[in-house]
Amino acid sequence: MIITRTPFRISFFGGGTDYPAYYREHGGAVLSTTINRYCYITTRLLPPFFDHRYCIRYSKREDVSAIDDIQHPSVRECLRHMQIDKGIEMVHTSDIPAMSGVGSSSAFTVGLLNSLYALTGRMATKRQLAMEAIHVEQNLIGENVGSQDQTAAAFGGLNRIDFSGDTGPLVTPVTIGSESLKYLQEHLLFFFTGFSRFSSNVAAAQVAATPNKLAELAAMKEMVARGVEILCGPSAAYSAFGELLHEAWMLKRSLTNKISDPAIDAIYETGRKAGAIGGKLCGAGGGGFMLFFAPPERHLAIKQALAKLLLVPIRFDSLGSHVAFYSG
Repeated sequence: MIITRTPFRISFFGGGTDYPAYYREHGGAVLSTTINRYCYITTRLLPPFFDHRYCIRYSKREDVSAIDDIQHPSVRECLRHMQIDKGIEMVHTSDIPAMSGVGSSSAFTVGLLNSLYALTGRMATKRQLAMEAIHVEQNLIGENVGSQDQTAAAFGGLNRIDFSGDTGPLVTPVTIGSESLKYLQEHLLFFFTGFSRFSSNVAAAQVAATPNKLAELAAMKEMVARGVEILCGPSAAYSAFGELLHEAWMLKRSLTNKISDPAIDAIYETGRKAGAIGGKLCGAGGGGFMLFFAPPERHLAIKQALAKLLLVPIRFDSLGSHVAFYSG
């Protein structure tokens, strides 16, 4: 039996430039971090005593005899990709619900690939997991997804990730001191808006708009370098990071009318009026988690103003997808 643990991510800047439709021609970059909220995948070889060959457990239950009959697209395509020829039981559990804007679907794919490699007695590198998860989601499933979520889930940590052509992502850790990292974390608030959406649908609209939004996307990519520059400077000047988050969110929400809506705008404005310097909706848009950057002394006022929302405490994760349990 194998259990993998794969972290979810928060993207600060550059989201949208990680879609192949943009970065294959213009190059893309994101600044993101993984957090201590995880996707867990348990796999084992299914004993030959059942009428079915594949036992799949997530929000649904599937007991089927052929890979082609598996409804879950990632499970089906990962098994095909790995050329698994034995019966498999897979169980998925998660700290955060699906369609929440923190890369949950890609964390699932990365974690599943990692578990299947371990189950078949092989070891995959972080880069291999990222590249193969990108291939499964973009080429085999055909989803409108970028390339940052798979990379973040596989590598873990606070990173600048660059995308260019078909060479794969370049991951550069942001090397700031432990005190600066703690200072940054202490300025973040993470609220669940209660909305959920299928990110591929939101992303499809953004991808379609790419040719008309090149200037905006270029500006969003440039913010990655500025964000890294701020983090590598004195922590006393980190308020500029919050201001840049606000600027980036205003720019991103202008890309399509599917990224935000009046309810999301109201949540963001409420947080700002209560003392947040900046923030953003995590993920492609349309719902999920709202991130705020605010001085710790303003957190109580923001919590009170948004008391109807669920506040989720978070810390950064640096490990990436890994095998948390193995029993032969």
